[in-house]
Amino acid sequence: MDKTMHFHIAHPRPGCEVVFLRQLGGAQRDPSRLAQVFADHPGRAAEDMLCDILEGMANWLDQLQQRLAAADHAAMAKPAARIALVAGQIGLTDVALAAKHVADAAAFGDRHALAAILGRLERAFDVTVTELWDFRDP
Repeated sequence: MDKTMHFHIAHPRPGCEVVFLRQLGGAQRDPSRLAQVFADHPGRAAEDMLCDILEGMANWLDQLQQRLAAADHAAMAKPAARIALVAGQIGLTDVALAAKHVADAAAFGDRHALAAILGRLERAFDVTVTELWDFRDP
C-alpha cells in the first residue's frame, strides 16, 4: 500500500510535484545492532554510551540547523554524514536514512528540500530518543 500522498501545486515549475510523507508507527530500528551494543557494554555502560551518542547527534543536528539558517548548504554534508554513520552503527535505521538524505540534498543546495528533509531527520531523532527512553524504563 502506498503511504505517500501526492499533490500538484498551482504554479510549480514544469514537471514538479509536491509529495507529503507521513510517518506511520514508531521509529525504524535494527534491533540486532542495538542488542549488540548492550551485549558489548554490560550494565550501565551501554546506557551511558547511548546517551553520549545521542547527545553527539543532537549537537550535529544543531549544527545542521545553524548552517541551514546561514544558507551554508555545503557545510551541512559533513555533520549529516556523521549522523548517518553513527545512527547506522547502532541500528537507528530511519535516522540514518534521513541523515543520508540531508547529506545528499546538501550537494544540490536546495534550501527548501534541505529544510523539509532536516525536519524529517529531527522528527525521526525525536521519536527514536523517546522510544529508547521508554524502552529503558520498567
